Amino acid sequence: MTLVLHYAPDNASLIVRIVLEELGLAYSTRLVDRSQRAQDSAAYRSINPAGLIPALETPQGVIFETGAIVLWLADRHGRMAPAPDAPERGDFLKWLFFVSNTVHAGLRMTFYPEKYAGAEPSAQSALRATLRARLRGDFHLLDTALVQSGDDYFGGDAPNVLDIYLAALMRWSALYPQGQTGWFDIQSHPALWEMAQALEQRPATRAAQRAEGLGPTPFTAPSLANPPEGSAT
Repeated sequence: MTLVLHYAPDNASLIVRIVLEELGLAYSTRLVDRSQRAQDSAAYRSINPAGLIPALETPQGVIFETGAIVLWLADRHGRMAPAPDAPERGDFLKWLFFVSNTVHAGLRMTFYPEKYAGAEPSAQSALRATLRARLRGDFHLLDTALVQSGDDYFGGDAPNVLDIYLAALMRWSALYPQGQTGWFDIQSHPALWEMAQALEQRPATRAAQRAEGLGPTPFTAPSLANPPEGSAT
């Protein structure tokens, strides 16, 4: 199978990269240079018309949207997600889509409030405050869900795509926007912290660390990326 990951360092493509590494799949990468606004270029829009990162080229065509990509990979390869007929599949899906549609979307709005609240700084600040209050509750729900899951569909010894997706969101909550991350403390969510710490020890995460310059503790004590190519912002 020929797979091409269109990525920018420390963007949502990081989630897909770690999943590809966990699955042991051969893939190549194509940098989307955010410093040159390459995501808005005609060439990239021909791959992903939404102009968002990532996109994954597959023999069956291009897939975009992070949740769709990782679920497709897991189902196609029979790993990293409960099987479609498994009793825990419904629980897994509800939390995967909660992470993708609610938590990830909410974080994106805090990163780029001008896209949603307009140019007025007070409106941007109000939006961020509202979202951060909600996101604190969201992470509490996820920490509780991890404890209650009993490793059936979340946080097991063998990580699944939900674990990796959430670990990346925790990383970005602690980093972005710079100087405005005091609302988030990963250690106040002990189950999530333990899951993130375990992921940091895995070869797949270490491969992503090297490829994207993420530093030694990308999830539990993250630092800004220093990638060998491209820009995270």
